[in-house]
Amino acid sequence: MDLELNNKVILVTGGDKGIGFGISQVLAQEGAKVIIIGRTEKDVIKAVRDIKNQGGSVDYEIAELTDPKACQRVVSSIITKHKRIDGLVNNAGVNDGVSLSGGSYEKFIHSINKNLTHYYMMAHLCLDELKKNQGSIVNISSKTASTGQGGTSGYAAANGGRNALTREWAVELLPYKIRVNAIIVAESYTPLYKRWIQGFENPQEKLKGIIENIPLENRMTTAEEIANTTAFLLSSKSSHTTGQLLYVDGGYTHLDRAIKPIN
Repeated sequence: MDLELNNKVILVTGGDKGIGFGISQVLAQEGAKVIIIGRTEKDVIKAVRDIKNQGGSVDYEIAELTDPKACQRVVSSIITKHKRIDGLVNNAGVNDGVSLSGGSYEKFIHSINKNLTHYYMMAHLCLDELKKNQGSIVNISSKTASTGQGGTSGYAAANGGRNALTREWAVELLPYKIRVNAIIVAESYTPLYKRWIQGFENPQEKLKGIIENIPLENRMTTAEEIANTTAFLLSSKSSHTTGQLLYVDGGYTHLDRAIKPIN
């Protein structure tokens, strides 16, 4: 299927690692001009080099997205260099473990800034270009907003906000034919996920228990699988899909985890 993404300029926040890098790779393979936005220059440059070596079209901007002025600077730079924006993937964030009992007001607000406010800021700054081009927004979110996880109030609240903004923007942007959807991720083995697992007393046993409870094939969702759905939602092939929360999670969130696979 031709997703008709050739030469579309698509921004991916946190597009240098984990799920974000998987999204950047797939979009480049589909012919899009991918703009990776990240805060660690060496990681971003490595991701750009890898995609270029695969034959993809890619550029980058370095920014700390919790800084509104940095968001404004990178969007202005992208418009100056590339003359348009066709799509935005809000992906950057971290499950930072700011809990109710062990957190504080300051830590909670910082978590919201790391995980939610730049979703709004980037969409706000890209909006004029998206209106011109009838573009699309995809917000990457987490099942923590639906299931809870324990010990991560800031991150769970931010993801609830991501989901709510997805539907709010979908309504507001209907007159401009801008579609807004979210992908809900559950268990995907990214570098950040690995760091989280390592925090447990017996990380391998914890990981095994999680994987055994993923209904479809008892395995984690790959970054490529999330990326493929992202590319579809950004494309004209999903032209009547908006305001949706798509769970790309092997059934982890909604199916009975007592289900055992049939061999």
